[in-house]
Amino acid sequence: MSKLFKNNSGQDYVQLLAEVKERIRSAQYEALKAVNTELVGLYWDIGRMIVERQRDAEHGAAIAEQLSSDLRTEFPGISGFSRRNVFYMREFYLLYRDDKRVQPLVAQIGWTHNLVIFQRCKDSLEREFYIRMTRKFGWSKNVLIHQIDNQSYEKSLLSQSNFDQVLTPELRAQAKLAVKDEYSFDFLELGEKHGERELERARERERGAA
Repeated sequence: MSKLFKNNSGQDYVQLLAEVKERIRSAQYEALKAVNTELVGLYWDIGRMIVERQRDAEHGAAIAEQLSSDLRTEFPGISGFSRRNVFYMREFYLLYRDDKRVQPLVAQIGWTHNLVIFQRCKDSLEREFYIRMTRKFGWSKNVLIHQIDNQSYEKSLLSQSNFDQVLTPELRAQAKLAVKDEYSFDFLELGEKHGERELERARERERGAA
């Protein structure tokens, strides 16, 4: 290590470290986005398959409940197949299947964020607003709930102002939070004790085995 510093100035190393750290953060973010996209796409497809096979709403609910039970037996380490969450998959698909403007956006934010939006927002324009803002500014789940409770959508319509200007620099710096989701780690059966470092390692092992 001492030889390294004889051949490189301290300032050069500081710059190297900064660039490597930024590259690592970029890789973590891309990994999170990729996992999130796959997860939301999976939930969308499960919801679609339930709807396509149901005869009526009651039959669809029965299918969802049985499917949840069987999936939990097959994948005991994944809590994302809970009865409630499988019902949400069905409702998620029903809500967005004819909404061509919003449908492409839902995989760009976490599943938990999607649940908050489709449970709390009244119409498609409001949902689109919060999906776009969450994706762009990396709102955490709690920040998203606060923005909805604070009626940010209604205020943006009344003021006709650029909503981007209302947000603080701190919120703009949280891009990962829009796709960082406990469901992503659960889906990979990594568990809550794992962080982004473990997620990236798992993806490296997957690429190496391919």
